[in-house]
Amino acid sequence: EVQLAESGGGLVQAGDSLRLSCAASGFTFNDYAIAWFRQAPGKDREDVSCIKISDSGTWYEADVEGRFTIFKDGVKSTVYLQMNNLKPEDTAVYYCAAEYIHSYYGYGLKWGCSEYEYTYWGQGTQVTVSS
Repeated sequence: EVQLAESGGGLVQAGDSLRLSCAASGFTFNDYAIAWFRQAPGKDREDVSCIKISDSGTWYEADVEGRFTIFKDGVKSTVYLQMNNLKPEDTAVYYCAAEYIHSYYGYGLKWGCSEYEYTYWGQGTQVTVSS
């Protein structure tokens, strides 16, 4: 069973940093892409960043590029989102999601991580940034 467990959220001030963790279990880590999404109150869910585990290809949403870094630990089957210089507009529930890259009739192997439709989701972790 695919399981994703987020941790690391909290209440911080603008300009501070947080590191979110997404611990994955129940699947072969290298066969998946992992993404971080967020949803603020009253807003649609948006994708923030992702990483394709097999080739470490990454993608960032424009508003976080240069401030957030996504990286993996293959030994721990964990993906991290290092968030620096946090802003109040970063306040949201952050979710990690996973997608099997061997789906899509084999074409998915060549895709970037931002092209997948993510199937498996964690429960989310709250990030609150005060001004």
